[in-house]
Amino acid sequence: MVRDRHSNALVPADIETFKAYMPELFAGEIQVDIQAFSPLLDSSDVNPECWVRMAQMVYDHYEEYDGFVVLHGTDTMSYSASALSFMLENLSKPVVFTGSQLPVGVLRSDAKENLLTAIEIAAAKDEDGNAIVPEVTIYFEDRLFRANRTTKRNAEHFSAFNSYNYPALAKAGVHITYQPHLVHYSDLNQPLMLHTQFDCNVAVLKLFPGIQQPVVRALLRTRGLKGVVLETFGAGNAPTDKWLYRELKSAVDRGIIIVNKTQCNTGSVEMGLYAVSLNLMKAGVLSGYDITTEALLTKMMLLLGEQPESAKELLTRDLCGEMTVD
Repeated sequence: MVRDRHSNALVPADIETFKAYMPELFAGEIQVDIQAFSPLLDSSDVNPECWVRMAQMVYDHYEEYDGFVVLHGTDTMSYSASALSFMLENLSKPVVFTGSQLPVGVLRSDAKENLLTAIEIAAAKDEDGNAIVPEVTIYFEDRLFRANRTTKRNAEHFSAFNSYNYPALAKAGVHITYQPHLVHYSDLNQPLMLHTQFDCNVAVLKLFPGIQQPVVRALLRTRGLKGVVLETFGAGNAPTDKWLYRELKSAVDRGIIIVNKTQCNTGSVEMGLYAVSLNLMKAGVLSGYDITTEALLTKMMLLLGEQPESAKELLTRDLCGEMTVD
């Protein structure tokens, strides 16, 4: 981003402006090529069509490069990066998302450090010539996280993202220290597969004390609705009101997939642990375990678009390291 001279608001920087601020990109040993969307987008305007363009770009140039870096605004980065982790099946090369909290033209901007380190990570190989982190990740400040485990946690600090339920895959200081035992490795004998069909007929229903039946009913009876992320309390708990059970069960009986996701950043859904979650189980609500809302939404949309007949079963399975299934 750069500051617009007329409105003084932050807007996406065009490619030539970006290159002028980042001459280091072309001064090292790593060959860097750049492609940009046209028009450039603020991340608040990113949608599944943009995810398809990003993933298609990786797929089309997959054999030409050792790795890929995606420059992306922070607001929806976890959604986009999570989506690509599901779209690029059998990925064996790094796809590293990064960005900055301060615009590239600002003196204290974190853009240069984030981008240059992301490029080094995307190009890093082990002694056998294989990528060290061949999955979709987010690099920010000094941490590399699995993308589909991340959430934006802060709008002001340089450490904008966190992975609450899974450790960092690498930490950058004077040296970059990788944790290979934490990395998700695909079968190198399988070709990369691209999935691009999304069904966006999904919703998030966040429970709160005092939530009323008309609100829940209106959402669950939305025309065309196919999937719901149910954000619950604690370890996956909900009010025991009979009407809530009836509304949820009726939705499930109509074929709507409902997945239980805790509102807590850290921890996992444990349906049945407390009596106040038993009605959810009886209604046919599925457990989302410790998945993030960003990963669950993008996974749900892609499965409903690509494999609707098996979406319910696959939503409870760990596909690429997005959740810990007991």
